[in-house]
Amino acid sequence: MANEDIYIGANDEHGVNPPTFGKRTPYIGELNRQIYENEFNRASKNKFIEACMRQDFSVYDVKSEFQDVSISERVRRINSQNLTLLVTFAYNAFGEEFNSASGLETFYSPLNPKANESRSLAEDLYNRLIQGTTQNGRGVKTLDVGVLSNVNCTSALIEAGFMTNLREARLMINPLFVTEVGEEACQGVCDFLGVNYIPRDDLSVYPLLRRGSSGNFVYLLQFILASDYGYNLSVDGIFGSRTESAVRSFQADNSLSIDGLVGNNTWRTLLTLPPYPLLRNGSRGAYVRFAQSLLESSLFPPGTIDGIFGNRTQSAVRSFQSANGLTVDGIIGPNTWSTLAST
Repeated sequence: MANEDIYIGANDEHGVNPPTFGKRTPYIGELNRQIYENEFNRASKNKFIEACMRQDFSVYDVKSEFQDVSISERVRRINSQNLTLLVTFAYNAFGEEFNSASGLETFYSPLNPKANESRSLAEDLYNRLIQGTTQNGRGVKTLDVGVLSNVNCTSALIEAGFMTNLREARLMINPLFVTEVGEEACQGVCDFLGVNYIPRDDLSVYPLLRRGSSGNFVYLLQFILASDYGYNLSVDGIFGSRTESAVRSFQADNSLSIDGLVGNNTWRTLLTLPPYPLLRNGSRGAYVRFAQSLLESSLFPPGTIDGIFGNRTQSAVRSFQSANGLTVDGIIGPNTWSTLAST
């Protein structure tokens, strides 16, 4: 089976602004808010989709909506697609206050018509996630919910942590952790299918794209521009005028050569790969947005995560530097980047 004949379903649990406990963190004073479960679920699902596109898998996003969709409707959608397999992203909770419950686990249902395959997929996902993240392991378990038991394909679910554990609540909005979960999940899928995994940070695998290009890397480019950066694009695998316009706009926002060509520098910036640039008040772009997300997950809120390094972001950087024994200059250089990336 060629990779493009593999059809992967990606599902995220719940929606924005859920009304009940168990789908959001307790109140976090430093952030003056709660973190909703779907902030993590949707983001990690999207990183999983990106990773699957890079493998040249066909991908079906079960729930592209921000709002919740009933389990019965999601099961109906899944069963209409003839998927090779399904991976669902979720986050756990214990009680209504922060406590010590922690860890990562994966699930399958013995009622699934492909129960043995589902168990193997859950095991492969679990093994990769435990190897690739800092989470302690809680094991592979059974669970009878519709997206596991009532679907007609191999299916597994990831609970990547506990939102009622403050450290793990912070991970929900840490872009490095979110990306790692999506990537490790894709590696687990590759292990299950017996195909080679193409890594995210190897720029040699990313082709030069220009107007007229087509294929899975154009799908990937469009999906990143749309889901990560908010560009209004159809993800159709065809590099046309609207895609070129979005690329040029992204390049302008990130001080790149504005040529509409997607080469190594544009790919690196789209993916916010190292080496990380020096950032200071007045900087703009994807790396600023990435740093702002890391600051927020470290409980030093920079204000709106908008890719604009203004006074509020500078203040958050100074507070972070002071709390971590760094030179307090409000500039994100190598030492501050290193500490941000490890907290």
